Amino acid sequence: MKTVYFAITIGLTVLNFQCRDVEKREPREIQPTKTQNTTAMERKEFGATPEGKNVEMYTLKNSNGMEVDIISFGGIITALRVPDKEGKIEDVVLGFNTLDSYLQPQPFFGAIIGRYGNRIANGKFSIDRNEYTLAKNNGPNHLHGGNMGFDKAVWNITPKKGNNSVSLKLDYLSKDMEEGYPGNLKTSVTYTLTNDNVLDIVYSAATDKATVVNLTQHSYFNLSGDFSKSVEDHEITILADGYLPTDASLIPTGEIAPVEGTPFDFNKPKPIGKDINLDHEHLRLAGGYDHNWVLNDQEKGYRWVAKAYHPGNGRTLEVFTDEPGMQFYTGNFLDGTLPSKNGGTYTQRAGFCFETQHYPDSPNQEQFPSTVLRPGEIYSSRTSFKFSVEQ
Repeated sequence: MKTVYFAITIGLTVLNFQCRDVEKREPREIQPTKTQNTTAMERKEFGATPEGKNVEMYTLKNSNGMEVDIISFGGIITALRVPDKEGKIEDVVLGFNTLDSYLQPQPFFGAIIGRYGNRIANGKFSIDRNEYTLAKNNGPNHLHGGNMGFDKAVWNITPKKGNNSVSLKLDYLSKDMEEGYPGNLKTSVTYTLTNDNVLDIVYSAATDKATVVNLTQHSYFNLSGDFSKSVEDHEITILADGYLPTDASLIPTGEIAPVEGTPFDFNKPKPIGKDINLDHEHLRLAGGYDHNWVLNDQEKGYRWVAKAYHPGNGRTLEVFTDEPGMQFYTGNFLDGTLPSKNGGTYTQRAGFCFETQHYPDSPNQEQFPSTVLRPGEIYSSRTSFKFSVEQ
């Protein structure tokens, strides 16, 4: 089987990384491709927020035809165009064509998520016996940074173009007690598209007061390139021997349950739709997959952890990360009310997310890897999304 590689790398760094004993597997390498040394960048206006802040769109291009559109509002990846096995280049991430649509309530399409990705139980946590209260924007819980998280911030952008890469550095200062989080948090996110077909997203953060940080990227993928189609035919691999069961509000119970013998076992490739409708307690609670997998080989740091493959057109997405967990979400709450970029609407399971992260509700569960960031420390983490085409 001939394989042609197209890679996207999202880079992050993890603070207070804790390891568990897991089965060892050798990480796979990202191999560069032979390309001409040409890259390009285009900039255009993308509208303005109700507060009058201008929003820009940058299109990053490499010499292999890969293109990524990123806007300063939320650091959102609005489009990501990659080829299939016939060389047809299509957009493979859900999103919108206008800023107005992103300003309306929507499920974090393509955004930078912070300060805390995923859920915090009851919108509360404590550090050094100081309790902090957050917005309850997901039932009784806090989700993805609150009502005005990083996904709704207008980031300052500094572009840079080189011979073999093109970059955007995004900066944002989250002020002390913004959305209830302590500390002035200086955050930078650098997207770099290279001629090796790699999109690096490097997150870095520092604080002047003890706080919690858990950043991720929230793109919804549909490798078919046809957003009217369900992703249930995508074959998924996740190298994880455990996952986190949740309560009815999708907060982890604290247990790390084995995936073996359950619908949560993706250690071997399996279509999303194969087990998603089985009568299983935790599938019923979430309406499908919306859980944190406890990734294997955490002591190795950056390693290969997951893969998605579309059997119709051969597109493949592989995930590398140094994070201990990954939320695999199958678009269960998409309900046909949001407009699609290609016409029509986004229906249930029109896309899936691979959200590499520390575990949900870690600030309230001491047995989970810590997400506390203190003055003098630097938060960072790395995740890589690698695209290939299987003939």
